[in-house]
Formats: sequence, structure tokens, C-alpha cells
Amino acid sequence: MSLLHESVGTGVEEPPGPVPRPPAPPAAPSHVSPPPAAATRPIAPGTVYPSVRSDAPQSVVPYLRALAESGGSDLHCKVGSPPRVRIDGVLRKLQVDPLRPEDTENFVREVLRPDLVETFQRTNEADFAYSLEGVGRFRVNVFRQRSSAGLVFRRVSIGAIPLADLGLPSVIGPLSLEPRGLVLVTGPTGSGKTTTLAGMVDHINAHREVHIVTIEDPIEVLHVDKRGMVNQREVRVDTEDFGVALRAAMRQDPDVILVGEMRDQETVKAALAAAETGHFVMSTLHTVDAQETISRVIDFFPPHEQAQVRLSLAGALRGIICQRLVPRADGQGRCVAMEVCINTGRVKDAIEDPDKTGTITSLVAEGGFYGMQTFDQHLVALFRDGVISLDAATAASSSPHDMLVELRRLGLVA
Repeated sequence: MSLLHESVGTGVEEPPGPVPRPPAPPAAPSHVSPPPAAATRPIAPGTVYPSVRSDAPQSVVPYLRALAESGGSDLHCKVGSPPRVRIDGVLRKLQVDPLRPEDTENFVREVLRPDLVETFQRTNEADFAYSLEGVGRFRVNVFRQRSSAGLVFRRVSIGAIPLADLGLPSVIGPLSLEPRGLVLVTGPTGSGKTTTLAGMVDHINAHREVHIVTIEDPIEVLHVDKRGMVNQREVRVDTEDFGVALRAAMRQDPDVILVGEMRDQETVKAALAAAETGHFVMSTLHTVDAQETISRVIDFFPPHEQAQVRLSLAGALRGIICQRLVPRADGQGRCVAMEVCINTGRVKDAIEDPDKTGTITSLVAEGGFYGMQTFDQHLVALFRDGVISLDAATAASSSPHDMLVELRRLGLVA
């Protein structure tokens, strides 16, 4: 039986009073019972019916099922508050009793890997992947706040979504098939970087007979061998850290290397070295656009090394993909807005020369011939096609005033 309540407008409403207690608590609660009677007010999408409170600690399984069935992206579990599911970027409260300390402690016992128990006890936090048969795969962070356990689950795909089904700009396919060099996928947390990278790995896997090594923390999307062969390594499970794994990867005859995130100077230096020596390297950064991405990579290094890093980056870089998720006008989820920078000759000069780095955004805006586009150019196209509303486009824009001027010039708004 589904855990989820019907959406607003379906006529299904919540019960007028509390659900009666059963004579004994269920032995293994795995679902939340529906209300016995009609309700008096509608319930927001993504909510569930009140559960029957048992004195025994709850299981996290019903809430993970609710997350998967609602199509949400994240589940938040905190003592003193009902669990919440993020749906289309908005946190929605589940209509269940607030969690108790023994509930979240039991959640941790259910999902935490045995090898991470000591780490969690020592550091009060842990990151890992968790799979629940018949429900899905999740990236999990467990932590302590005010001495109680808290958990956040991010739902991830079991397999990669093909690039053709993601609705990405057409240049992403050819960019992912570059024989060598560096491609960076950037954006804030929750902007879909993992999904884009997984689609690019899948595209390579389907079109090239190559060896692909991924280094992730944790592994989120599982790949099966197609034309290529994929080895996936998880930090703290299969390897000590990104830097160690990158150095080891150079002895594993890779053609393509995916680095889950460039977090420090050592990882950036190793990724650049791999790209310069004939490998195709992909990685992520938490930056908002191509120009900031270039500056962030250079700023990993001390000033006396930055001139050489600029030359290395200018020679190795193939492209930068920056993305944000924007609500769709029809209310059916979100779509991706992308800034795409291809390393043309003019972009290469701007990377090498500190005085020209500030012109990268304008070079991207003028590079439509090469498949480049800024965020605002993509937002204008999405609004023109009716995919997003004007309010959503303005909220996601890098320069709302300039975008409105362009929309007026095109006759799309008054």
C-alpha cells in the first residue's frame, strides 16, 4: 500500500481525529495506515497519513519508501520534528508524529555500514551510500546535532539516465567523447551535477571501447560495462582519498577518469596532470559560472604557482558545464538551465592572461557557433519555449535586469 497521500484537489482529505491505537504495536512496521474516514482539509503533495505510534523505535524504511514514491530528492530526519521530503526543491513535512531520539538512533543502526561505526562515534558524522531492495539507492549523511542523531538521504539513480533523455544542450554529447583533456561540471549542491556526469560516463561507455575509472565519495550511480569497461572506487571503502586514488589510477591503464569532486590542491594538481598526459578527466566544483570556475581552480594554488597553473589549465581544459535547476511552468518538476563554456582560442587566451579572465562570460555569450551559452541565454530560450515562467527565469538569472532587457528586445515581454 502506498505511503503517500493524494495531491491537493483529489478530494482525499485527512482524518478529523487521531488514529486509534491498536491493541499491540506492529512487529515490523513497514507502512503507514490510511485514514479511516474523510477529512476536513486537503493535505499538501508529498505528505503521508499519520502513523500509529509504537513504543518500539521506528524503522526508516517507510520514510524511504515515501521519498521514492513521491519522486522527492531528499529525506530529512531530525529529533523533535516529523521527517520532511524535498519535492521539486521544496521541503514538505510528512504528517507523522515527531521523531524521538530512539527513532533516529535506530535509523542510524539500520543504515550505517559496520566499518563506519567507529568513525561516526569518533567524529559524529559519516557519508556513505545505502541501497534498499525494491526502493532505491541513497547517498546518506548521518550526523549529531544537540547530541541526537540526524540523517539526510539523497535519492540517486540505480543506473545512469542517457544524455538524450536529460534534455541537455546537444554539445554535451560531443564534449563527453573528447579523447583527452579536462571537463568540469559545476553548480550548487542539488543542482544535478551527479546526474549529468553519470549521463556523460554512460555516453562514453556506450560509444567508446575504453577503460573508465571513477573515484567517488560515495558511489551514487552504478554503471555496467557496455562497449567500455567501468571500475568504480569509493573513497574510504576502496581507497584512502581522492589524491591517493588518482595517483593509483595512473597505473591502472585508464582512458577516462571521473573524480567525484576537486576538494583540494593535491586533487586539482593530480587531475590536471592526468589530463595533460593524454587522459580524459571529468570532475565537479561548487561554483556558479564558468568565469568563477576558472578563478577557483587557480586559487587552489599559492600565488607563485598560479602563472604555471594558468598555462596548464588553458592547455588541458576542454569545457565547463555549469547548471541550475529551475521550476517548470507546468508545475511538473524542474528543468536544468546550463551555462556551457568551450575552450576556444579566445577562451584559452583569457585563462592564460589574468587581465583577460574577467572577459570569459562575454566570450561565452558570443560563442554560440561553438555551442556555448550563458545561463541567461538559456533561460531566455526556456521562457520563449514556455518551459519556465518569467518569475522562475528572473529568480535563476545571473543578471535579471539584463535578461529582462533582452526579453523586451525579443518582444517576449512588454
